[in-house]
Amino acid sequence: MTRPLLTPELASRLGRLDLVARLVVEGFLTGLHRSPYHGFSVEFAEYRQSIPGESTTHLDWRLYARTDRHYQKVFAEETNLRATLLVDCSASMAFTSDPARATKLAYARLLAASLAYLLLRQNDAVGLVTFDERPLAMVPARSMRRQLFPLLRTLEAARPGGGTRLGPVLHGVAERVLRRGLVILFSDLLDDPDEILSGLKHFRHRGHEVIVFQVLDPRERDLGFRREVELVDLERPERAVRVEPALAAAEYRRKFDAWRERLRRECRRQLVDLVEMSTETPIEMALHAYLSKRRRLY
Repeated sequence: MTRPLLTPELASRLGRLDLVARLVVEGFLTGLHRSPYHGFSVEFAEYRQSIPGESTTHLDWRLYARTDRHYQKVFAEETNLRATLLVDCSASMAFTSDPARATKLAYARLLAASLAYLLLRQNDAVGLVTFDERPLAMVPARSMRRQLFPLLRTLEAARPGGGTRLGPVLHGVAERVLRRGLVILFSDLLDDPDEILSGLKHFRHRGHEVIVFQVLDPRERDLGFRREVELVDLERPERAVRVEPALAAAEYRRKFDAWRERLRRECRRQLVDLVEMSTETPIEMALHAYLSKRRRLY
């Protein structure tokens, strides 16, 4: 029997995080939208009799002409956030440098489950797409509490698959998510930066707010192995190279930092929130740090 993705112990710890989330703004992470009370759409709900001296902005003059009475239009504004979670299940997400540490995919699944749990507690709508070279599974966004179950089932079923084609996948999802909302991507971003940035820009062009949780193993950041290792491309296993870290680490870190800085710079330019995550950091600590930062910014 497999261990459930969202255990009671983790749910209990996330319950405390919910208090932090509420301080961001009423609609969790809608600090991105400054005020949760400026919803994505405003719909007519009902009429009410006008009060003397009240603004005539929403007065229905046609109804007044028929009834000789002043009635105001009352609008129901949608204030709930609609979030779409995108989880990268490509083969590179299977990597861990320590068997005792979670793989990048396991960490991303747990991070996505935790955010879905918090968002649904705030009555926000949450949907999910898992993908590798193409979309693998999709759960339409809903705000019901029982939405957590199909989300968790889909995340628990997610396994590392084929190669990575982030650009085409992001463009495809951007075309399908029609209603403006929040898009949260969980990926190591190990793909062509131009393709990634083009896909993220597509979401921004359509009015979505975008958060990218870049999940990396600590050894991918520093090549800090203690002895010679063989590095294998998980998406193309025939590609392998033996490396002596003591000789290669400095040049590796230089190139890695240049790649990371480019992603940071371009994401800032596109107003995409890029959040770097390490698989050695406990989920609740990583989320607490992020939510605390959001609280300070908004």
